[in-house]
Amino acid sequence: MKIIINFMMSAAASQQFPASPAPEVAFLGRSNVGKSSLLNSLTGTRMARVSNTPGRTQTINFFAIHFGVEKQEPALVLSDLPGYGYARAPKAIVSEWPKFIEPYLESRETLGLCIVLVDASVPPQASDVALIEWLGSAGREFQVVATKADRLSGNKLTESLKKLRAALGAEVMPYSSKTGKGKEELWRKIRQTLEARSTSRPASR
Repeated sequence: MKIIINFMMSAAASQQFPASPAPEVAFLGRSNVGKSSLLNSLTGTRMARVSNTPGRTQTINFFAIHFGVEKQEPALVLSDLPGYGYARAPKAIVSEWPKFIEPYLESRETLGLCIVLVDASVPPQASDVALIEWLGSAGREFQVVATKADRLSGNKLTESLKKLRAALGAEVMPYSSKTGKGKEELWRKIRQTLEARSTSRPASR
């Protein structure tokens, strides 16, 4: 099915979050995890800017998704969150992140699923463990996705996923933005979220 994507807005404060009843799926992970490449691969577009400089995204960027035909309200909203764990991001900006990122993840009524990205070729990181524990305590549904899966051979990928699952205490879905491996599985998970939240809720502010 054709996917139509429209950029909605960038938000650096909770008052700027879009007022839309559509269910939202948030993408978050460390700054160099390949989030923009995954978003572009997943949607078949250039919705997210791919940069060689980690930490470039410094706001929450919202994208309206329409399937097949563009309607007044989107069927889904994807939110691209700033990467964490990048020491060279401007301190003045980083200090503001908890003021809008934590309220978004904790209180956003339309947020139905958090996609937590980890690097399949990197050992489990303490920051990823902390994020997953935080999401669990906040009662958020999440799916861990291991990016750059094409960089590892079959046996090495299997071993890496096993270590990630043990360290994170969660199921881990492999994904390759280069080959498209995992794309159908991830869309299946997102559609399950859409179906579970088929009854529209009042718009969040």
